[in-house]
Parts: sequence; structure tokens; C-alpha cells
Amino acid sequence: MEDLLQVGVITTTHGIRGEVKVYPTTDDAHRFEDLTYILLDTGKELCELEIEKVRYFKQFVILKFKDVDNINDIEPYKGRSLYVTREFAVPLKENEYYIADLIDMKVYLEDGSFFGTLKDVMETGANDVYVMETEAFGEVLIPAIKDCIKAVDVEQGTMTIHLLEGLC
Repeated sequence: MEDLLQVGVITTTHGIRGEVKVYPTTDDAHRFEDLTYILLDTGKELCELEIEKVRYFKQFVILKFKDVDNINDIEPYKGRSLYVTREFAVPLKENEYYIADLIDMKVYLEDGSFFGTLKDVMETGANDVYVMETEAFGEVLIPAIKDCIKAVDVEQGTMTIHLLEGLC
């Protein structure tokens, strides 16, 4: 399991005083209000940044970090990911999983035969869609619904699915 969970990506700067516009990659954009710091992937290392102010603009979160007061200090980090440690993650409900825990999961059919590997999760309006890479069919899209997803074992890194007719 991943120790770090991505909660956003810096899309661009906002103004000249060091604020950034963040695209949230979390289900609850307001979770930033509960965080005192965040981890920035600089490309070389993780840098801890203290959150000074949070506000919202359309689908974006505007963040101001303590001691980052100039556009030039933050501009090199456009496109970089923001993370939290698992201890600051939003608690999951039953049958919910962190995407980071699903990626590269081995996927099996109900009869126990190996189907493929989960490579990505597409978040759609109605339900998520799991992108599976298979040898037999190439890329297969499986809706994350109870009719298809029969079991998920995060500890073992496995998923059991039922293939509805027409999915392959």
C-alpha cells in the first residue's frame, strides 16, 4: 500500500503573491481546510509546505503557503502533485478504496483464472471505471459496480470480477 495519497495537482499560479491554483484529486475538495501542511513533490524530493489560507474558485482550490510570498517561488512547481500521508487521509466508508491502493492490482475472474492488471481508474459521474490491461483482450474497461466487482483484497493486492456480457 502506498504511504502517500495524492490530493491535488498544482495547475498554475494565482496572482503574484505566491498562491497556487490546485486541481483537487480527492473526493472532498474542502478537506484542504482540515490540513495544516501538505507534501509537494518537487521532482527531486518531497517538501513540506504549511497551508496558510484556503479558498475556492470554480472547481479549483486556491492555496497560499506560509513563507511563499512571491510568484517566482512557486512557479517552478506548476504541474506538480500534492500529497498527504495516510494518517491524514479521509476515512473510507465500506467498499471504498484509495485509488493508489488499486493501481497494479492483480485481477481474477470468478473461476480463479487470471484476467489482467488494473492500470487506471477513470472517475465518471455515475461510477468509476477500472482500466484493466489484459493479454487476451488488450485494454478492457470494467465499471466499478457490484454486478462486476465481486471482491477486493487490498492487503493481497487482488480483485475478483464478474465479466458482464459484452465487456470484452
